Amino acid sequence: MLEIGMRHAVEMTVTDEVTAAKAGSGALMVFGTPYMVALMENAALTLMAPRLPAGKGSVGTAMNITHSAPTPVGMKVRAEAEVVNLSANGKIVDFKVAAYDECGLIGEGTHQRAVIDNERFMAKANGKLQK
Repeated sequence: MLEIGMRHAVEMTVTDEVTAAKAGSGALMVFGTPYMVALMENAALTLMAPRLPAGKGSVGTAMNITHSAPTPVGMKVRAEAEVVNLSANGKIVDFKVAAYDECGLIGEGTHQRAVIDNERFMAKANGKLQK
């Protein structure tokens, strides 16, 4: 069961594969914003996943972040997600997210996830192939 105040963190080491230059979001060999966003989403996802009923999952529906400091290749980064709001029906979960490198804060913002039925969601997605 999800509750307001729950927190989870994930971490990784910045490699050439997760740079702005590799993502095409920039030209420099620093931690890319798309990868920081993915790490933030992963912190929220991995907080939710074990607390959902069988057959349920979650998808990201909104992200509003700043990326305020560069991180070089070789440095560790950590993303944290904290549940700050649950909708009355429990299907929408709002998070405060933040990312840090070994020197401090590099990004922060908000993230929202929706609880979905995995089979129904995939059927809808795959139905687009029939059009």
